[in-house]
Amino acid sequence: MAAAQPRLPAGAATVWRLARGCWTAFWDYETPKVIVVRNRRLGFVHRMVQLLILLYFVWVASGAGAGTALSCRYVFIVQKSYQDSETGPESSIITKVKGITISEHKVWDVEEYVKPPEGGSVVSIITRMEVTPSQTPGICPESMRVHSSTCHSDDDCVAGHLDMQGNGVRTGRCVPYYHGDSKTCEVSAWCPVEDGTSDNQFLGKMAPNFTILIKNNIHYPKFKFSKGNIASQKNDYLKHCTFDQDSDPYCPIFRLGFIVEQAGENFTELAHKGGVIGVIINWNCDLDLSESECNPKYSFRRLDPKYESASGYNFRFAKYYKINTTTTTRTLIKAYGIRIDVIVHGQAGKFSLIPTIINLATALTSIGVGSFLCDWILLTFMNKNKLYSHKKFDKVRTPRHTSSSWPVTLALVLGQVPPRPSHYSQDPSGGGPTFREGAELPLAVQPPRPCSISAVTEQVVDTLDQHVGQRLPVPEPSQQDSTSTDPKGLAQL
Repeated sequence: MAAAQPRLPAGAATVWRLARGCWTAFWDYETPKVIVVRNRRLGFVHRMVQLLILLYFVWVASGAGAGTALSCRYVFIVQKSYQDSETGPESSIITKVKGITISEHKVWDVEEYVKPPEGGSVVSIITRMEVTPSQTPGICPESMRVHSSTCHSDDDCVAGHLDMQGNGVRTGRCVPYYHGDSKTCEVSAWCPVEDGTSDNQFLGKMAPNFTILIKNNIHYPKFKFSKGNIASQKNDYLKHCTFDQDSDPYCPIFRLGFIVEQAGENFTELAHKGGVIGVIINWNCDLDLSESECNPKYSFRRLDPKYESASGYNFRFAKYYKINTTTTTRTLIKAYGIRIDVIVHGQAGKFSLIPTIINLATALTSIGVGSFLCDWILLTFMNKNKLYSHKKFDKVRTPRHTSSSWPVTLALVLGQVPPRPSHYSQDPSGGGPTFREGAELPLAVQPPRPCSISAVTEQVVDTLDQHVGQRLPVPEPSQQDSTSTDPKGLAQL
């Protein structure tokens, strides 16, 4: 007697069965199976999901304004998903301000109230000044605005102390302030300090009538497209025009009051405290159309925080000169103004086959979400979900060592009638049954007839059987077999 083979431990046997099962399942092939479920509620959900997805990709409701009717347009056209696009055009900006104004003491021209004078994408227009004239190097009381600058005696002032928020180096003395009974620490600085003898001058009286020329040119390198915001008119066109979005979109000359008004601000308040206004130029161009359809769109809004303590805009600068060619003197100016930031955005698009195919495929694929959702409902929440699951998922094992299986299988796959069956007999060598001509196949090996899912398919199968003349007999199942294989009743589907 042969020796018994040693048995694997329980854990090793479990691992072996798991590995063998995974290896077998790795070579399985899954193919869809079509089951028609006649359920109106589920069918309604399926069609509604498909309709919503179709509406998302095809239709969009857009309003033309308050009180107007909604109009429907194709999303594919509105979003231009059939185009190749480029964002962020290359841009150049030149600005120029013109105008004069007056204050309590003098007339101001553009050379004095515009900073920087060369004009770029950022320009500041001074509307109010705090002027400290005739400052010379010396010693004087520190400003009371500086933290810990007030004092009662010299002991409160440390000699050599330098406050980064102050105006100079402390000398160690406590001296009377410029006005009033207060005292502050003495500093070595430009004297008098800023708030000691400053003079307030308001330049905003005529500032709303200042004009700003904004010259902008853009270029989209991907499409080799360039354009500017000035129309090719006569030389004197810019001398008489003012911007209007409808009548003069190519006249880039804006009144300062118009810009502030479009940003929703009060000009007088903004002129006293200062602020930052953004002029946004959008170049959204459809290059499938003519070049004249690519026009700049202007919008205006305030950029600095309006309701915070740090709101406003101001800066300092000084003008230097000499008296008697020995003493250097300067005039310190703290300027409040309206800063204009010109910002250019844009996107250009042109038809391209690749994004068109990708977006169409995405839209068609998304419609399949309805089938996935309905399958989930069918197999999870329906009353007969177990019956549906039993009919939806089948496991088929292909026969082994059968030489005639491939022709039959291939014929069934191609929808053809299999070869005429023959009698079979037991092979004397024990290799299995053999078939003889003229005999019917038993029920266990009857070739399956293609399942008809529509009237058209049934008509095609019947026609094919009539031409061949060898329709296979399919025995009708008995009532007992139907009950045992379908305990809940197939007729209920």
